[in-house]
Amino acid sequence: MNYIKGFGTELIFILTEMAPYLMLGFIFAGLLHLLFPKKRVRKYMGQNNFRSIFNAALLGVPLPLCSCGVIPTGISFYKHGASKASTVSFLISTPQTGVDSIFVTYSMLGLPLAIIRPVVAFITGLIGGLVTKKIDPEKGEDFIESNEAGDELPEGFFPKIKEMFRYSFVDFLQDISNWLIIGLLIAALISVIVPDDFFADKIPNDFLGMIVILLISIPVYICATASVPVAAVLMLKGLSPGAALVLLMAGPATNAATITMIGKVLGKKSLIGYLGAIITGALLSGLIIDYFLPAEWFKVSEHFGHMGHNHEAMLPDWLKISAAVLLTLLIINGYLRKYLDSKKISSVSAAPSGFSAENIQTIHVGGMTCNHCKSNVENSIKSVNGVEEVNVDLTTGNVNIKGKSFDLKKIRSGIEDIGYKIIED
Repeated sequence: MNYIKGFGTELIFILTEMAPYLMLGFIFAGLLHLLFPKKRVRKYMGQNNFRSIFNAALLGVPLPLCSCGVIPTGISFYKHGASKASTVSFLISTPQTGVDSIFVTYSMLGLPLAIIRPVVAFITGLIGGLVTKKIDPEKGEDFIESNEAGDELPEGFFPKIKEMFRYSFVDFLQDISNWLIIGLLIAALISVIVPDDFFADKIPNDFLGMIVILLISIPVYICATASVPVAAVLMLKGLSPGAALVLLMAGPATNAATITMIGKVLGKKSLIGYLGAIITGALLSGLIIDYFLPAEWFKVSEHFGHMGHNHEAMLPDWLKISAAVLLTLLIINGYLRKYLDSKKISSVSAAPSGFSAENIQTIHVGGMTCNHCKSNVENSIKSVNGVEEVNVDLTTGNVNIKGKSFDLKKIRSGIEDIGYKIIED
């Protein structure tokens, strides 16, 4: 009973600490959505030179895309003219961080790590792109203008503000809510069941701790934001700050599915550049933090946890509680919207409402995990001549395509080209 009570207390505490910064991060994510639509990002990645690699790494740092969303997005950029080197740079820097995770890192781990994290993401992205350019050279090509539909933003100030909040608190929140909940639960569970100073007692060598965390992080996925409370609690249990940074880098940037997809689409040499930059960058950054930077910069108890709070520096309780309640309601709203959208698409598929069966085709697409995946699939299908309307159900993977005349083989090929699977019934 004490464990259950302690778990609930820790869960509520972590949620209230994160919530205000998450809400602020979501707003900035929506602003970036307006400022950097896909076509604009792709435009700066189209050359096989240092400038495109630099742009890709720099643009990727603030974008709120986790690994599940950045892989199909990056592949879509590559298919529409981005070089391999700039694509690898984008795939490395983007999932490691984002405006939302930067704010949460500041709230839980302090300003030094909140600054170091995006800097390391940029440097590793840049190095990964340059290594890929060296070991996997390709002929530079001009940016290819795509007829990709569905990437337009509304005109006018108020429609854009509406779109910003819709993306922030509907699409983006839906994308990370599963992983956010999992991260919170894992952090609360570790806080309750793992003894204090566990890592200091069991793994006294900081570099060995980095290796252990790296081996766990590479095949397993956890998003950039959800990794922060896990890292914070592990540091309270004795994990070194350098090893925590390894988790914050490798956890979001790599997983088994990502590694497989990069190897398949970009090739083994690009995969070597990708993994080499992340692994080397994570270990070197961890060593620099543990052995060359002041230890007092990374005392988690000064920023997060029950011990050592400087209450005067914290946000007021009413603000944290209000933000936590609002965030919880928005997450629930996201799940309800997903359910209702799924029911709506199912009813349309069962009863086309005036359209003959010849006007609607239904295919089943595997591998879609977020709204970015949904957008990539929709845009790919809409680019095929004859397609009038596309409805994607993330829950079931069913995709309803309406049009007078379209090439279904071309649609299937386009979907597979950006990293998804067509599942035959």
